[in-house]
Amino acid sequence: MKQGLFALFFLSCLLLNAQNFENEWVGHYSYVSVKAISQGNDRIFAGAENAAFSYDLSTMEIETISSVNGLSGESISTVYYSENFNLFVIGYENGLIEIVIDGEENILKVVDILEKPTIPPDRKRINHFNEYNDNLYIATNYGISVYDLSALEFGDTYLIGDFGSQIEITQTTIFGDFIYASSNEGGIRRALVANENLIDYEEWTTIANGSFLGIQALGSELYAARSINNRVFRFVPGSGFVPVMDFNNPLTDFGVQGAYLTITTEAGIQAYTEGFVLAASANNFPDFDLVGQSGYTFNNALYFGTAEDGLLVIPFGTSQVEQILPDGPIANQPFTLDTSAGQLWVAFGDVDVDYDPFPLTRKGISNLREGMWTNIAFEDIFETNDIVNISINPENSEEVYMTSHNKGLLKIEGQQPLIQYNESNSPLELFRPERDIRLYGSDFDREGNLWFVQSRVGDGLIRLSPNQGFRKHDLTSIIPGVEDGGALGELRISREGFVFFAYNRDGLIGFNPQNGALNKISEDAGDGNLPTNNVRALEFDNQNRLWIGTLKGLRVLFNVGGFFEEGANIESQPIIILDDGVPQELLFEQPITDIETDGSNNKWIATATSGVFYLSSNGQETLLRFTKDNSPLPSNNVQDIAIDPFSGLVYFATINGLVAYKGSSTAPRENLDEVYAYPNPVRPGFSGNVTIDGLTARANVKITDLEGNLVHEETSQGGSILWDTSAFGRYKVASGVYLVLITTEDALETKVHKIMIIR
Repeated sequence: MKQGLFALFFLSCLLLNAQNFENEWVGHYSYVSVKAISQGNDRIFAGAENAAFSYDLSTMEIETISSVNGLSGESISTVYYSENFNLFVIGYENGLIEIVIDGEENILKVVDILEKPTIPPDRKRINHFNEYNDNLYIATNYGISVYDLSALEFGDTYLIGDFGSQIEITQTTIFGDFIYASSNEGGIRRALVANENLIDYEEWTTIANGSFLGIQALGSELYAARSINNRVFRFVPGSGFVPVMDFNNPLTDFGVQGAYLTITTEAGIQAYTEGFVLAASANNFPDFDLVGQSGYTFNNALYFGTAEDGLLVIPFGTSQVEQILPDGPIANQPFTLDTSAGQLWVAFGDVDVDYDPFPLTRKGISNLREGMWTNIAFEDIFETNDIVNISINPENSEEVYMTSHNKGLLKIEGQQPLIQYNESNSPLELFRPERDIRLYGSDFDREGNLWFVQSRVGDGLIRLSPNQGFRKHDLTSIIPGVEDGGALGELRISREGFVFFAYNRDGLIGFNPQNGALNKISEDAGDGNLPTNNVRALEFDNQNRLWIGTLKGLRVLFNVGGFFEEGANIESQPIIILDDGVPQELLFEQPITDIETDGSNNKWIATATSGVFYLSSNGQETLLRFTKDNSPLPSNNVQDIAIDPFSGLVYFATINGLVAYKGSSTAPRENLDEVYAYPNPVRPGFSGNVTIDGLTARANVKITDLEGNLVHEETSQGGSILWDTSAFGRYKVASGVYLVLITTEDALETKVHKIMIIR
């Protein structure tokens, strides 16, 4: 008996329980791209790019499931709902399988295929699930694996290519006594489904050659689809597969649900009954400019999964279209964020590590207000592509500016795009004949001026006044050859009004608007001590220190006020920490993408490879560390961070989606009218910190028991502090009522608040 390479491939299944993060995190995924559809338990299930949702057919309620609930955040390739076992099974492009058990919060992660070293990464993709006799036949890019749904464990794996080689299996189906498998590489093959030796490739017979998208059994008939010529075939005994129809548009999905064969193309969806009789079709969608990706037929309705418009439902015999789309941003590739109290703006532009915007990214923008998303289409923002930076006016949160690394400056009022400043209506100039105005970093000063930078031109530092007047500043004296190459990047403004911005070839540039002075520091010893000249992130903290993130680590500029003093030795400094008693440079060699300061002057630092670090105000203590493995971050490549100053929500833009952490550090308030503590009361089993919020800047906070014994004292940096419910860190305080005595910095206002602790 011959056996395939993986004859004992998955005798046992490695299951991991995913953690649910709903109490601390919020997911903001886009569900516009529906990759796969299934049905069961009176619900429609849809797999989007890296999250999923269900639609209750009775209540019409939509429920989402994402990394916040325990999903991986990876790219979904197919989904399946088993009514026999009440399991929602999700397959991924990287080989991971996740199983959501109905009525339970736990998600089982099946990592056997993902972690199998003998399968090449490009062979692990999960293409299709097919349930038969309590087994799930999994079509993958290497072959077929069998998964026992009753025991939640793997059985055999079939490598059915020539001589037992791995080939891409697109679908399987059971028809009569045979199991059929379609392949993009090996045609259509079949074997007796009851054969106990299916791991032997010689038990499989090739009955059709070519590349096939899928194969499905419809009643007493067998159909197959080829994507090369968009042709559907019916199997005729003695004659093989006979063509029955050619489609004018590319086939994207092929499946049978009950009595219907559903065929999906980029332009529409059709359902056929036995004999290939058309039962329903939908090809005209006047309100949608869409591309079809997936399809399903159920209860006399067509469910059409699109690339940009979510899930569309079309009842048989009608032209009515209902859109099912969970609330979310326009896309899952956020690049830049900005927040003001209660709102978040998101844009989806992109540049590579060398600031090259090509190929251009043509996407709209998204605005979150009061928990609801408004998406503005690309055409409605004057086709402003590759938006790479957002600045909300701190004096008027309805006024927003967005810089494009190709098309200029976009101004928005409220949620209405007003104007795109470019070479035709402003002093902005093209640096080459085709449209290319490469703007990047921007920030507001205290006078309401917007400062921003433009690459590849001599006068690349630009100020836009509140009355919409432009003034350009020449940089050629400090950056010779700036017109010829390189890129101006992030920009931030100090307390004094000094403008600092990055140039990826020369490090950090500073400009003093009061006298026009320019200065710079670089990576050379004695010239600034940067880890590299490629600076990617700048942030002024509450003490006016400039934190500098580069592609190779972190630096801090403590003497910002002396940056322009003649003869001054301006050196950035690393943060040195003790690691097991050994001095180490904080974030050594880490590619840093963004730095943000919260209301407590602590630092949130995003990296391109290692997730997010939350540091104390001086950087000496790592308070939190979020990665893809220990949090809902869908990727360790975090592009940007934004903090809502009043809610404390910390938003993370990753290359695979947007999530938010319910932070506790908020901006200082004007008075003590809104002081509160949470959780309150502190119940048995709680092991976290109590947050005391609504504080003014530098308020003195004392916590005592009812007898007046002091157990904690702290001065607020922002609008909140954390108390670990201990007496100065020595021991946990006992049950009882504790008084929070708050005094403002000027001692003109006081407040008393109570916290109940129950051990």
